Amino acid sequence: MLLQDFYSVLKTFQEDGKTITHLRINKNHELYNGHFPSRPVTPGVILMHMFREEMERLTGKRLKLSKASNVKFMAVVDPNIDDVLVLESEMEDNKETVELRGMAKNNGNISLKINASFK
Repeated sequence: MLLQDFYSVLKTFQEDGKTITHLRINKNHELYNGHFPSRPVTPGVILMHMFREEMERLTGKRLKLSKASNVKFMAVVDPNIDDVLVLESEMEDNKETVELRGMAKNNGNISLKINASFK
């Protein structure tokens, strides 16, 4: 895990061909002291990294981002408003790569959409 104690996995399940993972963000994590003290915002790069870590957990493989063809940050993730993040993932695990189509949701809003390849 890139950031120690940044989040914990609450539950993971399959639904309509997608893997759904509920995560609890640690709203007291030191990251928020600098991003930003008066209004915490989860950095977009951290949201992307959370997808990679969860794909590693689910596939049992060490992965590295090789291509991101479509990344859209759509809403702020403020852990003081809602500290649960839902990752919806559609993965294709090939021998050489893992292809991801994912969406992160927080407080009823889509926060991130991502299409990416990992090796």
